[in-house]
Amino acid sequence: MTVILLALGAACCLGLGFVLQQAAAQHAPMKDYLHFRLLLDLVRMPLWVAGIGLMVAGMALGAVALGMGDITLVEPLLATNLLFAMALSRRLTRQRLGRSGWAGLWLLAGGVTAFIVAGRPRGGSRSADPLWQWLIMGVVLGLSLLLAAVAKHELVHVSLEASLLGVAAGLLYGLQDALTRISAERFGRGGWPVLLISWQPYAIVVLGVLSLLFVQSAFESAPLRLSLPALTAAQPLAGIACGVGFLGDRLQVTPGALAWEAAGIVAVVSGIVLIGTHPAMPPGTGRTAPAPGGCMAP
Repeated sequence: MTVILLALGAACCLGLGFVLQQAAAQHAPMKDYLHFRLLLDLVRMPLWVAGIGLMVAGMALGAVALGMGDITLVEPLLATNLLFAMALSRRLTRQRLGRSGWAGLWLLAGGVTAFIVAGRPRGGSRSADPLWQWLIMGVVLGLSLLLAAVAKHELVHVSLEASLLGVAAGLLYGLQDALTRISAERFGRGGWPVLLISWQPYAIVVLGVLSLLFVQSAFESAPLRLSLPALTAAQPLAGIACGVGFLGDRLQVTPGALAWEAAGIVAVVSGIVLIGTHPAMPPGTGRTAPAPGGCMAP
């Protein structure tokens, strides 16, 4: 229960922080798109700093939850950050939930519950083959960088750019969570001396900066509803893949359990999409798409 409460607290901080970050990022100059100058511009905005503070608090709570529980349990709970983002956005926009909002809420909550109850996530022995770990990490990282490169292409539509960057950032967050779990275990075994000579904490910092650049560029370029659902869906999928792939987490694999686990994942993704496209999510200004003549549309 402590792990569940910590994960939900992390999701709350993350969801509220994302809304504040997007509200600030949409006013950043587009010349900084996918450039580290963007972070330097944003750090001068108090609203963005407040959003980052909430995100850091959420990541800290998530790290504690990952240190106490299994990543296959924590990741689906972190996906509920969209519910808290929806709550704040609904208050700001004064929009009713309506059928689609309630459907998305129940699909997300029910999907998380179905996955956890059917899968019964539990820790196990770590995979002994380091090559398998590096392979999974390489695939997740490579796919993220590939999506970011495609998003930067001038022929890609603005709305697709934001979604691609959201997925890219979500994949990095999922990988970051896996490395956080390993770091917590190392800290528990040997304290700071063991942790500081490990490569994982430094990789977490690099992934954190890179994912922050991706997600802020997505927030800058298009409305929140185009990027946050993609990020929220990609993160638990990457985290669960890492957990089962090389962290030794185990799930129930009976036919009935697998069916419910798959249904739970589908329900989570469907709920994320419904909530993300709800009118209550802040539309933002975003970047306008080029008009046929090459000028920017009004």
